[in-house]
Amino acid sequence: MIQIIPSISIINGKLTRLKQGDFERETVYQDSPIDIAKQFEDYGIQKIHIVDLDGVRKGAPVNYHILQSIAGYTNLKIDFSGGIRTDGDINKAYEHGATSITASSIAINKRELFSSWLMSYGREKITLGADAKDGKITIRGWQDATNYDLEEHIDYFYMRGIKYVKCSDVEKDGILEGPNFELYKKMVSLFPHIHFLASGGVRSVDDIKKLADIGIKGVIFGRAYYEGNLSLKDIESLLK
Repeated sequence: MIQIIPSISIINGKLTRLKQGDFERETVYQDSPIDIAKQFEDYGIQKIHIVDLDGVRKGAPVNYHILQSIAGYTNLKIDFSGGIRTDGDINKAYEHGATSITASSIAINKRELFSSWLMSYGREKITLGADAKDGKITIRGWQDATNYDLEEHIDYFYMRGIKYVKCSDVEKDGILEGPNFELYKKMVSLFPHIHFLASGGVRSVDDIKKLADIGIKGVIFGRAYYEGNLSLKDIESLLK
């Protein structure tokens, strides 16, 4: 069964979604991040993905207090991301209730450091964020393009023991036009032992089922729920 992982993105303590990672195209929702997390838990969700967008812009996590509140009010497993650059950032995330972290930029800028985290914290606690545009890795919340090829980037860490990879096609994120199924088919074929988490573009239960059929192990979504395309009942049906 594919793992269902709702995403909660935060700016200034508020629930926010971006289109294609563009901070100029943000939508702020009135719902409290804590209330939303509790709703997900009540419907059987076991894990959420928190994106600290303030942390992305600053280059260091900011919204630890939101992480701590959600961890305190729910029993959810929480994957935390956004600006993680150091061992101190990781330890602080764990201290505030995260059960795992996802990091992207550091895996480009300091590859050996990221690789060392797989040994220090364990493969179950570290997820590689591999977000691409036109086949090239993007970093800093997709604001900066790099010359690193997506496949080569994943292969580098595959050879060093990575187990979980969150993979996004930046062009698909936040616009509700469907995931890049061909990209995920290719990644699963190239790296059958990696647990890929698909993120970006999910708009319906059918999309999630198709990702499961491809061999994707988990799906991260946000806007589809917040805009009403996916309901809590839909989510509940996927957990049965």
